[in-house]
Amino acid sequence: MVEPIGTARPEFPVDVGEMYEGERIRKPAMHLEFGGMEVEKKWELALARPLDQVEDGKVTVVGPDLSDMEPGGSYPIGVLVEVAGAKVEKDLEGVLERKIHYFTNYIEGVMHLNQRYDVWIRIGKKSYQKGFNSLEWLGKVLVWLYKSSFPVIEKIQVTIYTDKAKIEELFPMAMDVWGKRDERARTLKDEDVKEFYACVMCQSFAPSHMCVITPNRIASCGSISWFDARAAYNVDPKGPNFPIPKGECIDPVKGVYEGVNKVAQEKSLGAIKSVSLYSSFDNPHTSCGCFEGIAFYIPEVDGIGIVHRDFKGHTVNGLTFSAMAGHTSGGTQNPGFNGIAIEYLRSLKFLQADGGWERIVWVPSQIKERVKDAIPEHLLGKIATEADSKTIGELKEFLVSKSHPVANRLVIEEAKEVKEEAPEVVLPAQIPTGIEIPARGGIRIILKNVKITAEKIIVKREK
Repeated sequence: MVEPIGTARPEFPVDVGEMYEGERIRKPAMHLEFGGMEVEKKWELALARPLDQVEDGKVTVVGPDLSDMEPGGSYPIGVLVEVAGAKVEKDLEGVLERKIHYFTNYIEGVMHLNQRYDVWIRIGKKSYQKGFNSLEWLGKVLVWLYKSSFPVIEKIQVTIYTDKAKIEELFPMAMDVWGKRDERARTLKDEDVKEFYACVMCQSFAPSHMCVITPNRIASCGSISWFDARAAYNVDPKGPNFPIPKGECIDPVKGVYEGVNKVAQEKSLGAIKSVSLYSSFDNPHTSCGCFEGIAFYIPEVDGIGIVHRDFKGHTVNGLTFSAMAGHTSGGTQNPGFNGIAIEYLRSLKFLQADGGWERIVWVPSQIKERVKDAIPEHLLGKIATEADSKTIGELKEFLVSKSHPVANRLVIEEAKEVKEEAPEVVLPAQIPTGIEIPARGGIRIILKNVKITAEKIIVKREK
């Protein structure tokens, strides 16, 4: 049994400190993992409680502990952090919840990614062998770091669930809490406030990344709203959340603000010059790697698809979430790949510079069902899911059959292709031996929106 601890630094079996942020635990070095794509239900939740409902320093593990699990496996997990204090507001819950990610990554040989219902934790073999063989240690690290970092927290208790039935039982409660938080954040508009907020919590993973949090654009991780960031700054002015004066609005459609650009340049050391809050193409918002979903461009239909982290298999463009995440993360601006929170799909400013929902052509059925109340009614049946289209060809047919707004462009392009005559083919004066040029009919080549560079072309007779 791990002894209770307070704010004094205790003796842990492994080192704990900021130097371990960004540490990656690859599968060969992994003892076991929690969550990730192999596990359906997993969650992390922070709740503010009355003082008399929290037993300070208490850590409880409900279900099998690390020493009871088979090495190499993937297991469900639920982490509940309950805090109390006279100055602990409900608005702090989202920020305190995001700190689970932050603080868990302080642990030597432990990797934590994502948040809310997208949790992924890996325990390294070396740390397990050193004695990090109980989830009580994780709970005690969280207790110590929370109390050391937030003086407003007078009491804290941590419950870690590994019992699958209990995790599934509490999952709807967690979803309800997140839903109410997000709903409150929808009451404001970007035009209603004088300042936005920044979050640089993930710069250890992506040094040039800074989340710009506005009433209409929640943090890409989906955990921190404008209200959350404001509350975090009020209790911790030197923390990772701070205000950004909006300054002049340079482009209200794309969401370009003078103040945002200035701070983005400062925090990225000049790597990012300008940020468009409402566009996936023109200087899109950067991402670290904890985004809930990706908005990705599909050039064949001139539309945009959405995919979330838990989507298994290939999307309609033939790529998986993880493959596209490589083009989206790292704090760089990659037009056509934009890391987003699922809550952002409900925003009045959702990709408004790109056409918003009028441009969305493909969404996984799970996400479509979840946000269907935010999709314009006339588009609900016109946006494909994996059940409707698994290939670009099937997507084109679906969009045309449903008269999606992008379908007019597709029909025009198809008609243009039929009417086009075969382009003239210019051949060299010296024709290589063995190649016959047909006397009539010619060669028809259609190249659309491509750029091809080739040093040599070899044509061989089919045997």
